[in-house]
Amino acid sequence: MQVKNYSVFDIIGPRMIGPSSSHTAGAARLGKVARKIGGKGILEVTFILYGSFAQTYKGHGTDRALVAGVLGMDPNDENLSNSMEIAQKDGLKYEFVLSEDETAHPNTVKIITRNEEGQQSEIVGASIGGGNIMVTEINGLAVEFTGEYPTIIIRHLDKPGVVADVTHIMDEFQINIAFMKVFRQRKGEDAFMIIETDNDVPKAVLEGIRNLADEILHVYLVEGL
Repeated sequence: MQVKNYSVFDIIGPRMIGPSSSHTAGAARLGKVARKIGGKGILEVTFILYGSFAQTYKGHGTDRALVAGVLGMDPNDENLSNSMEIAQKDGLKYEFVLSEDETAHPNTVKIITRNEEGQQSEIVGASIGGGNIMVTEINGLAVEFTGEYPTIIIRHLDKPGVVADVTHIMDEFQINIAFMKVFRQRKGEDAFMIIETDNDVPKAVLEGIRNLADEILHVYLVEGL
């Protein structure tokens, strides 16, 4: 695990709506990641809350922040406090499930979404302080990224040459890679490539990666958290 440095402004907290950066800003960012992974037209979402999230989610506005993130709102969006009403108006169904299971971090949530095509996706992540987050699981596979940088998430088959092909496209578009990690369950099976970049990522990069080969299963971009 690579430890990243945070500035004093990160620790004090970001611009946000709500009483707690961990319980509102971080929660909204986790919701936005779930929105990116879940795809267009999310119809239903289940939030499984652990630790202090489960204990204080109503009083600290975690519930509204999570829903706001899934709706695409930023932590400082003035509509965050009305997110549940907006979700109801938009036809987004949501529920909160409280879990007593222990997790590595107290501010942890699993977010399960279902979109209009019937596809179900899930992420697990934690709000680690100062509005910062750590995503630790996508669709059952362990990963690790913060969303601090524009982040390309590639689900692919663990085959020789896939990583080289992807980095070649990044070089073609002069995208500088800040951090890159590959996670897999077993040799030759599903894997995730996490690429955090110093540059904004054009749509052409994503399309180029998607069209590389059959080994590329899904490509997501998480940015603007």
